[in-house]
Amino acid sequence: MSILQDSELDEYITQEENRQRTSITLIASENYVFPGVYKYSGSLLTNKYSEGKVGARYYGGTKYIDIIETQCKNRILSLFELDPTVWGVCVQPYSGSIANLSAYSAMVTPGGKIMGMNLPAGGHLTHGFQTKTRKVSSTSVYFSSHPYEVDNNGYLDYNHIRTRFNEVSPEILICGYSAHSQDINYELLRGIVTDKAFLYADISHISALIACKLMNNPFIHCDVIMTTTHKGLRGPRGAIIIYKKSVTVNGTVHDLDNKMNLAVFPLIQGGPHNHTIAGISHSMYMAKQPEFITYCKQVVINARIMCDYFKQRNYDIVTNSTVNHMIIIDLYSKGISGHEVEAFCDYLGININKNSVPRDKSCLFKPSGIRLGVYAITTRGFKESDTYLVCDMVHTAITLLQDTVSVRNKYKSVSDWIISEDILNQESIKNIIQNIFNLTKKYPIPE
Repeated sequence: MSILQDSELDEYITQEENRQRTSITLIASENYVFPGVYKYSGSLLTNKYSEGKVGARYYGGTKYIDIIETQCKNRILSLFELDPTVWGVCVQPYSGSIANLSAYSAMVTPGGKIMGMNLPAGGHLTHGFQTKTRKVSSTSVYFSSHPYEVDNNGYLDYNHIRTRFNEVSPEILICGYSAHSQDINYELLRGIVTDKAFLYADISHISALIACKLMNNPFIHCDVIMTTTHKGLRGPRGAIIIYKKSVTVNGTVHDLDNKMNLAVFPLIQGGPHNHTIAGISHSMYMAKQPEFITYCKQVVINARIMCDYFKQRNYDIVTNSTVNHMIIIDLYSKGISGHEVEAFCDYLGININKNSVPRDKSCLFKPSGIRLGVYAITTRGFKESDTYLVCDMVHTAITLLQDTVSVRNKYKSVSDWIISEDILNQESIKNIIQNIFNLTKKYPIPE
């Protein structure tokens, strides 16, 4: 078959490339991959089926697939300085959600009790999220979910977790988050769990900072650790599960090396995406370089600059500080929703996301906060002064939204208001658009 030019699809991709190049990304879960990832994840490895695990495949012709997957595993163990006789790695999960569901399935049977941070408190959907009327995540459908909360300032409340754990007796205690800006005391959690349950860490947002020893080490105290590979680690969209090969819970020895691999395949998914595994392997290689530590240190600096900027302007910051790459801003006192800020900033060329905050009763519709992260801008090369300027643009946008509430209420959407009131021709907005142009031209995305 001859190669035909798919001009329509090419045009869509070109438009997306232009959007990424000319906009500023503050979405905490997004980043730009190491340029080499495009090569390896776009390779002909995508042609190969390889169900099973290294040395035990259901297809022939997997000699080099086995070598690549083994290399990927070894690089992960090296990055986190783990003993391969104690720890195993599964690099086949398609995503973090699949990895979490697979890992839980390896540790407990359907209907087993799990306990993770509630979504409005900062947890992830796949930590067992459900509402009073609906089981939202598959992890609350297939398991009995009993979430824990944070305190009034947004901090992890370890006394509350201890009380909940003793009340519920879950089989897995899940730590980790998707919207929280503090570190985790894994030692204290292990003291709560002892050997009565599995201690599971979802470090998807902070694995890069952990690898660079900028945050607490979960591997000392946790039984199983999961991370996605496309956030701080700058790999392709995928996930890895790192587990102790043998774990004793309530006197029973669990062979997780066998159970974890069987839970990923064939229980939850089929053949692995070999091109993605190659991209992950390359990103682990790059994360081992000295420059990556410099990058992660700048991430923490930029996040603190961002936090200080908004604190000085009387914004309510959940936990009032940050030790990682993100901050959560509670906009309730500003009289506007996270949805409005996201929509307006998106129109200007600043990509953020609305986010629930601990006060939210319902986090599914018009949450009260926004989540801001600095992985992507730091990858582009933004330093302290650049981060300050970006914060200033977001603040200007929020202030304008506050000042125009009565006018905006006449319109069905933020975009209708922008067009009808000719907002883009206001001087302050023109300045934002010009600054975005200058910054994105000065700091191109890595390609």
